[in-house]
Amino acid sequence: MKRPRRVVITGMGTVNPLGLSVGATWEGLCAGRSGIGAIEQFDVSAFPVRFAGEVKGFDPTSLPDPRAAKRMDRISQFAVHAAVEAVRDSGLELSVGDPYRRGVILGCSIGGLNEFEDGHSSYLKGGPRRMSPFIIPKMMPNAAPACVAIQFGLMGPSGAVASACASAADAVHDAFRAIQRGEADVMLSGGSDATITPLGLGGFVAARALSTRNDDPQTASRPFDRDRDGFVLSEGAGLVILEEFEHARERGARIYAELLGCGRTNDAYGIAAPHPDGRGAVRAIQAALHDAGLEPDAIDYINAHATSTVLGDQVETQAIKEAFGDRAYRVAISSTKGMTGHLCGASGAIELIASALAIVQGVVPPTINYENPDPTCDLDYVPNVAREMRVRHALSTSFGFGGHNSCLAVGAVS
Repeated sequence: MKRPRRVVITGMGTVNPLGLSVGATWEGLCAGRSGIGAIEQFDVSAFPVRFAGEVKGFDPTSLPDPRAAKRMDRISQFAVHAAVEAVRDSGLELSVGDPYRRGVILGCSIGGLNEFEDGHSSYLKGGPRRMSPFIIPKMMPNAAPACVAIQFGLMGPSGAVASACASAADAVHDAFRAIQRGEADVMLSGGSDATITPLGLGGFVAARALSTRNDDPQTASRPFDRDRDGFVLSEGAGLVILEEFEHARERGARIYAELLGCGRTNDAYGIAAPHPDGRGAVRAIQAALHDAGLEPDAIDYINAHATSTVLGDQVETQAIKEAFGDRAYRVAISSTKGMTGHLCGASGAIELIASALAIVQGVVPPTINYENPDPTCDLDYVPNVAREMRVRHALSTSFGFGGHNSCLAVGAVS
């Protein structure tokens, strides 16, 4: 049987509440800085939750084609911004070579929610004649990868993945397989989301999923802490350049890490709540380890999905214990959502970036706002302060509404 082709990460890009670049984001993560604050995009006086992880200082006119940017929803603007950084970081010349050997697969949780709300408002005010001809192209879930493909002339495997908060990780999984199977040599992958809108915020409030710490937003996201009370809604994008190993080596590319394996499952249990035993999460972790050819003892760091919900963090802790046995107590675990909030369909990509940089930099970001230990969450969560340590292999977990479980395994290139 022919061995699957190796896949490496050669470029990264992001925009999120901590900053408009990977450098700013990594500095914020290592400093343990929160990007959470009062919502400024719309009037939130009628909402019981009035804070989120907004992207600050983002100017869509700074994108390569400002005119095209006006025809994009915020979710696509974020994706193109992150893609531009990732391509520049990789050193790839995408104008040269076979465009059918390059593609883009991105995740999102809902699609262009800003455009959906604007279009609906126009319809209510004046009927169909008042609606923009761009409403469907701007709000469709595949708009973000389409805009990235157009920007860079990517004509290979392309598409969108919508599996709630596992979307970005699942998109990376699909892009990884495309390169392994020989369908492409280069893939842009990750996720983008922009759900801080009246409908998005209101929907999560109605689901009672969000923290209500309006008096102290920066401490609201507190993964694994005993006093956690829900997640913090955020927005942004994260993209990575996945490249076939020999293709990257031949052009002298800088390689951050190797994507070694992926695993995904479904709880088939509840539309919003995880299975209380975490058995789907366990199997996803085990599948990623098997795919990567790694034993649990090989993992030094886990970037946990942990969103700061009471049940979710507890179930993830149980799943790690079952998947790792005694090793669970000796693995460094952190949730960077304490700083970024929960970017929904983009979270898995930013957390993959953090996992790869932990390998390169020898630093594990902390879990901030960890003040009161929860007896049901009793592992090493790297509390409050970043930790210098050697990381050879890391896992990044992502779990989404609908029972979706996804796990990515990365390692230093050998």
